[in-house]
Amino acid sequence: MTLQVSQMLAERVPGHALPRAAYTDASIFQADLQTIFYRQWLFVAPACELPKPGNYITHQVGEYRVIVVRGADGEIRAFHNSCRHRGSVLCTKAKGSSPKLVCPYHQWTYELDGRLLWAKDMGADFDASKHGLKTVHCRNLAGMIYICLADEAPDFDTFADQARPYLEHHDLENAKVAFESSIVENGNWKLVWENNRECYHCAGNHPSLCRTYPEDPSITGVEEDGSVPERLQNHFDRLESAGITSQFHIAQGGQYRLARVPLNMGTKSYTMDGEFAVKRKLGNVGVDDAGPLLKFHYPTTWNHFLPDHSIVFRVTPISPTETQVTTKWLVHKDAVEGVDYDLNRLTEVWMHTNDEDREVVENNQAGINSPAFVPGPYSAIQESGVIQFVDWYCGQMSGDTEMKIAAE
Repeated sequence: MTLQVSQMLAERVPGHALPRAAYTDASIFQADLQTIFYRQWLFVAPACELPKPGNYITHQVGEYRVIVVRGADGEIRAFHNSCRHRGSVLCTKAKGSSPKLVCPYHQWTYELDGRLLWAKDMGADFDASKHGLKTVHCRNLAGMIYICLADEAPDFDTFADQARPYLEHHDLENAKVAFESSIVENGNWKLVWENNRECYHCAGNHPSLCRTYPEDPSITGVEEDGSVPERLQNHFDRLESAGITSQFHIAQGGQYRLARVPLNMGTKSYTMDGEFAVKRKLGNVGVDDAGPLLKFHYPTTWNHFLPDHSIVFRVTPISPTETQVTTKWLVHKDAVEGVDYDLNRLTEVWMHTNDEDREVVENNQAGINSPAFVPGPYSAIQESGVIQFVDWYCGQMSGDTEMKIAAE
């Protein structure tokens, strides 16, 4: 633990915003990368972006560049995006398709499973088997691709086994990306998450979202004692009795949460009129008012899986005061734009909301940049989810991954 991190944790007051350095200091940002982003499982993309062998996407996390590619055998794998010859980037585009992975520098050629197939004029003693691409841990969870940059990845199966029954209702393997938006918010990644983990700000900032998404703090946050309010439990029980996995679950340690929550009365999906956005539905959630499955998994993704379509979000830190937020709207692979859905109607609520959140986060960062900033107290009623996230973060940075997950 660096001196700066130790000082930040020592100055932290439980139930309050973090000290200024947590959101501004370059050394703490590097510690965030080293301690969290280079060690934890990170969401990269929905598997439907790689429908055929040779389809690939690239992604950068801190100093690491990664290729995620579907092999000839149908398996999705991840590799460091660096040639084993002299280190050149192999794939320079954000996404594409290629029968082999060929270095643009000297044309070293790799199979889609990472094996080196050809290297010109390397001599009789050259052993190609020792120069395959360096692998990155990669898992496909019900159509969501996660990677881990650590040499030894932490357990993934506990999360996967818990999340899979919820996700399988949404049939993400048979989805396609209808639209993708990527924005850079001029704010620390933790501010992006803190903003996401409460709806205290929603009424004053999100008129489009509030047409359908409840301002009820128990929907976004967590109850202080870990209990579930009766009104929510009744919703969970009704859906569970219909065979739809819905029950609130938060992991020990607080890294992920799953719950299928109700929308505002009489609404079904994230549209301006509250009706479904897509006629050809993605998945098999057979109850129109089931509401979205809300899933988060720190440090990179929150998601909304609805009865008609799904929305996945990815958080990628760029600098102490810059964060990329990527949003993808998923529909059934056979849904036809202009017939089964109108693209503007599908995306407008969250396009508005994302831009509004960008402004909120940037204003937050600008205020924290002032040396006059003093961390204020969170609302235990409205910001229990923020307290939970900050507790998880501090537990990761201190090495105490079992810190309590609710408000102190």
